Amino acid sequence: MSARSRGGRGGRRRGRAVEHESEERWLLTYADMITLLMALFMVLFSISSVNISKFKTLQESLRAAFSGSVLPGGRSIIQSGSTSTTHHTPATSEIPSIMPLTPNIPKPTNISTRQLQTAINGQVAAAREQADFRALQARLNAYAQARGFADQVQTEIDRRGLVVRVLTDKLLFGSGQATLKPQGLPLMEEVATLLNVDRRHPIVVEGHTDDVPISSAAFPSNWELSTARATTVVRFLIGRGVDRNRLGAAGYADLHPVATNATGAGRAINRRVEIVFERMNPTTASGASR
Repeated sequence: MSARSRGGRGGRRRGRAVEHESEERWLLTYADMITLLMALFMVLFSISSVNISKFKTLQESLRAAFSGSVLPGGRSIIQSGSTSTTHHTPATSEIPSIMPLTPNIPKPTNISTRQLQTAINGQVAAAREQADFRALQARLNAYAQARGFADQVQTEIDRRGLVVRVLTDKLLFGSGQATLKPQGLPLMEEVATLLNVDRRHPIVVEGHTDDVPISSAAFPSNWELSTARATTVVRFLIGRGVDRNRLGAAGYADLHPVATNATGAGRAINRRVEIVFERMNPTTASGASR
């Protein structure tokens, strides 16, 4: 066999080996990528709980991983790239480092023992006040029921406190008048007694009317009429021993109706006097209007 023939066969074998080696070059890149991903997921798994030191460890690990120093030759693969992808990533470009992670962990609120005790005392006082209001409400409702005033006297507990709503028609005042009627005096006596039992809470007496205009020598409008009725009740309560420093009077005319003014029955409900035991310990547990 001649040397040329031997050389020809050997050249073909070397050609096949080079071709085979170039075809498997992608395995190196693939192996590097899989190794980096495995390192990344292992780091992420190790910091599954929020911890500042673990965040710092993640930062350093990711910076080292993406710098090309995890495997020997990794940097050369990143820089050189393959022939088909060199136009996407220049050989001289540098991979930017990962930005430091700064977790937004809310700091615990600093509450002193005194502040905590104050909050607890406030809730206890509010609950006690609510219980006192319910006891007064039950006593007033029982009195109104026993004396036949249940249709004219309503009580409710709202955000302002205990509200005693007395309809003025046929009980306290005549139409367009601000003088107490005799049939309403027993009820007002009972209210004054309850006010003297509870000597702590401020009291506001509110006068309300319907939307029918009024114009007389004594009361040019519903403003004067509602205010006069409120002050009449205040003077009566002072005369029954209620501390004047706890009392206040306000007239709201037809600003705060509790029923429609389109019917006679609704207007009768809106003509009222409200005696409000104001809260000294506000609480969000009692939601209501005004």
